[in-house]
Amino acid sequence: MPTQTKPVKKYISLKKDQKNNPLIVHYLDIQRLKKDCHFNNDFIRLYKKFCPGPLTFILNLKKSSKISKIITNKKNTLAVRFPRHSVTRRLLKILEFPLAAPSANPSSRVSAVTSADVKEDFGKKIKYVLEGGKSSIGLESTIIDLRKNPRILRLGGLNVSTIQKILRKKISINNKTSKIISPGQFKVHYSPGLPIRLNAKNIRKDEAYLLIRKKKVSKSNYYFLSEKGNLKEAAKNLYSTLRKIKKKKYRSIAVCKIPDRGYGKTINDRLLRASRFNEKTT
Repeated sequence: MPTQTKPVKKYISLKKDQKNNPLIVHYLDIQRLKKDCHFNNDFIRLYKKFCPGPLTFILNLKKSSKISKIITNKKNTLAVRFPRHSVTRRLLKILEFPLAAPSANPSSRVSAVTSADVKEDFGKKIKYVLEGGKSSIGLESTIIDLRKNPRILRLGGLNVSTIQKILRKKISINNKTSKIISPGQFKVHYSPGLPIRLNAKNIRKDEAYLLIRKKKVSKSNYYFLSEKGNLKEAAKNLYSTLRKIKKKKYRSIAVCKIPDRGYGKTINDRLLRASRFNEKTT
């Protein structure tokens, strides 16, 4: 339960997560959120259009809320999501209370997209895995701060342009803020634990080459994210491909130039943060 401190500390320790990293709290529906957060018109519009779905909202907490301060990083805001997966929704319905749930991977590393990934990362440190199949989107949720003027804090599974159409206003992307009020804002994140070179033109020896689309002439160290360069498909395959490369024991990863539009922006964001692992370990 997100009102209890002990279990929250336990999975923060398991993930080796940064102590100042807020967590997303998952609710079944808007009715159950009423006791914890204040709403506004932008939230209502987006909720009706996209929820349940891959969108997380930053909302102001009510003073009467009993959500643990560890979850909010001692702030008066809460990251809220209404998950679409049928297994998660059944669980939330049975529990009748929201769940604080971080991504199932060690902090700063590549997110898990299958139960096998979770077992690989944590081994015997966890007793059970709730099986839900492979992630249908392959990316974390988009995070939008709705307290004042809407702004994107994390690019994700829902395109910014789609959100803008519903709100009928320009939305800024502010995912480089120094104030951490949501997951996914740390400088170093999503790393497979290998050095990554972005916009690479020449491939080095013992290096994997990550491509946005399949080439006519392919080599054993070429890994493409999409057959024909579809950015949505590429985003879905990003984490599983990075994990595959890691298992092949390459010394580093070279990444081709990826179009900086739509889901390409999200891919570039993830790879940029992953590439900073090089700086952290040198």
